[in-house]
Amino acid sequence: MSYVNECQTDHRGYCGGEETYVNTYGSYECQEPKVNIVLIGFSSDLGALFLLIGAWFLYKFITKRKAFKRRKQFFKRNGGLLLQQQIYAEELNFGAKTKLFSSKELQKATDNFNLDRVLGQGGQGTVYKGMLADGKIVAVKKSKIVDEDKLTEFINEVIILSQINHRNVVKLLGCCLETEVPLLVYEFIPNGTLSEYIHDQNEEFLFTWEMRLRIATEIAGALSYLHSAASFPIYHRDIKSSNILLDEKLRAKVANFGTSKSVAIDQTHVTTMVHGTFGYLDPEYFQSSQFTDKSDVYSFGVVIMELLTGQKPICLKRLEEGRSLATYFIMCMEENRLFDIIDPQILKEGKNEEMWGVANLVKRCLYLNGRYRPTMKEVATELEAIQKSIKTVADLQSYEEVEYVTTEITEPWDVSTTVGSNPSTSIDVALSLDESPLLSK
Repeated sequence: MSYVNECQTDHRGYCGGEETYVNTYGSYECQEPKVNIVLIGFSSDLGALFLLIGAWFLYKFITKRKAFKRRKQFFKRNGGLLLQQQIYAEELNFGAKTKLFSSKELQKATDNFNLDRVLGQGGQGTVYKGMLADGKIVAVKKSKIVDEDKLTEFINEVIILSQINHRNVVKLLGCCLETEVPLLVYEFIPNGTLSEYIHDQNEEFLFTWEMRLRIATEIAGALSYLHSAASFPIYHRDIKSSNILLDEKLRAKVANFGTSKSVAIDQTHVTTMVHGTFGYLDPEYFQSSQFTDKSDVYSFGVVIMELLTGQKPICLKRLEEGRSLATYFIMCMEENRLFDIIDPQILKEGKNEEMWGVANLVKRCLYLNGRYRPTMKEVATELEAIQKSIKTVADLQSYEEVEYVTTEITEPWDVSTTVGSNPSTSIDVALSLDESPLLSK
């Protein structure tokens, strides 16, 4: 018995418009046309593509949402709310003076904080060299440790620098609060620290007495401004040669205000935990925990002492009684041996009187009793006077040299000089210069 239908032709046929094939049993089986299969496959692929695109957009949305929440959390943790409160309380026009940078902007500027960009490291963090999109070179300070104390120092530095406008104080350009650790952006100061110039001298560069005196005068002017001319008195609390930067013209820039304090005008001191660097630390502050403007004066006195001697504030190689440079310096002055401790590089310049004047000022800055120390305004005034005296002497010497050269030139034309041998042809040059050539008798 055959199972093949009578309409079978060449083992193929059509059933309801669909292509059929004869199976092994001789019956017909229907299949979808190939065109429909392609359409169905294409539709499936297109649907999958749309699904993938939708999933990608959803992923990007969720990622951006998470990133936004993280930045918001970092902003809060990094003291953004505290900063806003401080700005409001101090009534600072923060937005006009500084900029809030994005994390992407600073990552790009520092090549993702590449180690090759590191300018320096300290207790408060690491400083990187960066270049903004507009080509401006900046220094980006990244806090080292995320803890409450460091965050307080960070916010404090922003607040302090937002109040300062002085040519010898490093300028704060802005900050970033949306990263894991807070970032500060400063103007870039290219020539390193004063400490490097004092203690890493080389024969190629002569760090002259005139340069040192000018730098000391500039630092004193900046501290005098902080103490008495800023909107609120500001105590730096960590004055040292490594916190003084030098720009392209070797002008001094006071930096690192993380531990600084802004005080009320009628406030005489700040009671805090002792903070500072040994060798620069005011002994009176160390004993009482009360920091005054005279504590900055003591630290500045140590910096001038470094400029005079070329030595570090603490040196274990010196005799036991002279390990502290301040103690050794005062001892040399009392024994009239000042020039035994002066830096040989400037000693040969022969500015002995000026060095004595500066040394006596240093001695007064280092008085153990802060009440007898001068104010920073008095220190700045005295240093300016010494600097002007140097300029006056230099001008006088220059005038004498010019006068001497002029005398040599005019000597052949003295009143006694005659032209030719005939007395009647004698010329009184001095008289003829005073007379008008248009007048005659």
